[in-house]
Amino acid sequence: MTEHTAAVHQSAPGPTRTDHAALVHGEAVPRERVDALLRVVPPRDRETRPDALARAERQRRRWATQVVVADELARRACADRGLEPGDEVAAARVLAVAETDVAGLGSIVAVTLAHSPAARALLAALEGEQDVSEDAARDYYVRNRDRFLTPAALRRGADPFGAAAEEDFLPYERVREPIARELRRAAGRRAFVDWLDQARAGVVYAPGHEHPGDPAHPDHEHRH
Repeated sequence: MTEHTAAVHQSAPGPTRTDHAALVHGEAVPRERVDALLRVVPPRDRETRPDALARAERQRRRWATQVVVADELARRACADRGLEPGDEVAAARVLAVAETDVAGLGSIVAVTLAHSPAARALLAALEGEQDVSEDAARDYYVRNRDRFLTPAALRRGADPFGAAAEEDFLPYERVREPIARELRRAAGRRAFVDWLDQARAGVVYAPGHEHPGDPAHPDHEHRH
């Protein structure tokens, strides 16, 4: 999964500063929402040269715009689905973001889910829509035997792919539900990323707020 599978987005015309960061279906997303997010997210870079610092800040603003736009799109999706997005006050702060989430989802999606109650509500709905078949759960159990050793087998150092006996493994019936939850969670996250890639297709970004990986601006980058 990547943050850059969607098509390159069009930038709004005109060189002058605007009071909006992007247009979502023709409706303005105010710059202030991006500014508010930047105030609570510390810079990732520790540049000291003025030119490098300016570039890092330009990219940070573009990155934050993506998070704010994703939050706006999630709010609209929740409204369309009749979902309660939760406390919007929580969107004024960013919750803790696990490094594993950044590695698996990319920083934009990971921070969106930490920042946006609407995004979390939509993700929960998408997870609930995922169907995990018996074949998929059993296949996961067979392919990941090392995860299902009994405590005694772990203490003994049993080799799950070697001479371990059947009694060294937790029975499938005991772990089927946790496996299904894990597979449903993974499928829900894939569905969320796919939804976001499609939903962003109609977004028009103001100058200085383009996607950080958009090659249409000169200092684009694909860092996650």
